[in-house]
Amino acid sequence: MSMIHNLRAAVRPSRPSRLSLRKDGGVYDATRPAEAATAVVDCAVYRDGARVSFERNLTPHEAIRQVRRDGGFVWIGLHEPSEAEFSGIAAEFGLHPLAVEDAVHAHQRPKLERYDDTLFTVFKTIHYVEHDELTATSEVVESGEVMCFTGRDFFITVRHGGQGSLRALRHRLQDDPELLGKGPSAVLHAIADHVVDGYVAVADAVQDDIDEVETEVFSPGRKGTPRGTDAGRIYQLKREVMEFKRAVLPLVRPMQLLSERPMRLIDPDIQKYFRDVADHLARVQEQVVGFDELLNSILQANLAQASVAQNEDMRKITSWAAIIAVPTMVCGVYGMNFDYMPETHWKYGYPVVLGVTVALCLGIHRTLKRNGWL
Repeated sequence: MSMIHNLRAAVRPSRPSRLSLRKDGGVYDATRPAEAATAVVDCAVYRDGARVSFERNLTPHEAIRQVRRDGGFVWIGLHEPSEAEFSGIAAEFGLHPLAVEDAVHAHQRPKLERYDDTLFTVFKTIHYVEHDELTATSEVVESGEVMCFTGRDFFITVRHGGQGSLRALRHRLQDDPELLGKGPSAVLHAIADHVVDGYVAVADAVQDDIDEVETEVFSPGRKGTPRGTDAGRIYQLKREVMEFKRAVLPLVRPMQLLSERPMRLIDPDIQKYFRDVADHLARVQEQVVGFDELLNSILQANLAQASVAQNEDMRKITSWAAIIAVPTMVCGVYGMNFDYMPETHWKYGYPVVLGVTVALCLGIHRTLKRNGWL
């Protein structure tokens, strides 16, 4: 049975606490105000691939003492901890201050760093935001972060953002004791695989949005010409793809290291599985780079279409101005009030001049239309 373990003693070990379960699955001290709830989501001891049950919630000190006495490892999950909430846990497990600072303040690039006997890994999670219609202000992807501390007998996750919950992943791992029995490196692989699988799903969804925009740009409008689309929509989609790109590209090198370079904290059997994750990530990387290039081409094509449309409008305006210039010129000549003009005293002078004017206008109109200006 899944149990929630208390980590209040790690933050303020001298203060006793009563534990209650938060709605999001975390633990908080019922003797404190609701707004002071801790960031701990779950804490458990695993031995031989199975979660160990205890009669009461253990502090991190007690959990790691159990592990180092009887074997196994402890997995602690936190969501957006404050510096004070994380400092006790960091001291208990000997985490490096630089890694602790990155984990608390977030906004880090995906990376893999080694501090003594601890691996510090940063993943950016990407979630696709469903929308009925893509607009110039639509949010297409939403990002979060998962920081992982992998030790010999512990695994700590620090999650930032409203998406990317690891609860379902923890339950799936608990249903596979053989894999979980490989230790903390198995959890690290599972999280990497989970994050990259999310990338694959988001890439497929973003591809649909790009296909929709591309179709609108090149679909025929009036008179068979491309009708184009709002450039703001393309630019917004490009911005969202850039955010996606910032999550995917920096992760390529860490996955290569985890899959190729022998590491003391990574089980050799688990390292083989990282190769599969690296392959999936390489596929997403190619897609995201292709998205960026394709959107550049679509944006340029849309702007070119707008320029062509403006030129076409100017040609039409110029053509009508040329047609109107003929009667304007004739009327201007007759408006000079000369005494001796052949047509003024001729019976058919007015209809002849009017007919010639109309004929000239029609001739100019026909010529311009034949040349595609009208």
